[in-house]
Amino acid sequence: MKGVGTDEAAVIEVLAHRTIAQRQRIKEAYKQAVGKDLADELSTELSGNFCSVVLGLLMLAPVYDAYELRNAMKGAGTEEAGLIDILASRTNAEIKTINAFYKKGNRVASAKRNSDIRSWRMSESAGRDESNKVDEAQAVQDAKDIYEAGEARWGTDEVKFLTVLCVRNQNHLMRVFEEYQKVSGRDIEDSIKREMSGCLEEAFLAIVKCMKSKPAFFAERLYKSMKGLGTTDSVLIRIMVARAEIDMLDIKAQFLKMYGKTLYSFIKGDTSGDYRKILLELCGGE
Repeated sequence: MKGVGTDEAAVIEVLAHRTIAQRQRIKEAYKQAVGKDLADELSTELSGNFCSVVLGLLMLAPVYDAYELRNAMKGAGTEEAGLIDILASRTNAEIKTINAFYKKGNRVASAKRNSDIRSWRMSESAGRDESNKVDEAQAVQDAKDIYEAGEARWGTDEVKFLTVLCVRNQNHLMRVFEEYQKVSGRDIEDSIKREMSGCLEEAFLAIVKCMKSKPAFFAERLYKSMKGLGTTDSVLIRIMVARAEIDMLDIKAQFLKMYGKTLYSFIKGDTSGDYRKILLELCGGE
């Protein structure tokens, strides 16, 4: 960044090939050597989607999630997709840490959240059981409860769905989904689509899909962000930055399996310039 212009290639080479921990040390070293904040400096030198990716890479994971949640609820309306992507896929410990950073940045809690999302979040705040225990009798009862709360009645009792989907552990829910298929003759995802609408439908579908396979969930989100005309850059950036060190290899494998094309080829065809270059480096090749 010294002198006229910025060497974007150097920025990509350094930041896209370092871990989060290493990037934090780079920030500290830059501050000591130059006396300025690296993120602040880069934000004045870079622009657009490329800048958004770079700044995201310079944040700790929970800080980035809190930042994305804050952005999702900033201004008029709420970007439910951002809330759902994060809240449906993080563990209890991760959500607790994100919440701490969010509160640190937002002294006054946002009141803009859709009431459906707020109800879901309240259930999530109670904490999901993260053990591996499966209670067979309870799984059968849970399947009956959500069937009777939806397909078997006029209207839908969302509270029953909240109670089961937001609290039970992954192994238990997989058994519930199997039992639900027996009771209703439908896949749980199909029933959610039939019985619900709007952001609550999207939230419940995200929970079910994350319980089945987080890599498949994120592969689908990435595909939808790029298919057709235009690109939903906010979704593409959020997932590529947040999952780069967690399960990107698994997401790439699922993407190829589900869509018959590589994630790399989709990104290459849908983006351009330095933005494309840094995303392809995070993707890690074909």
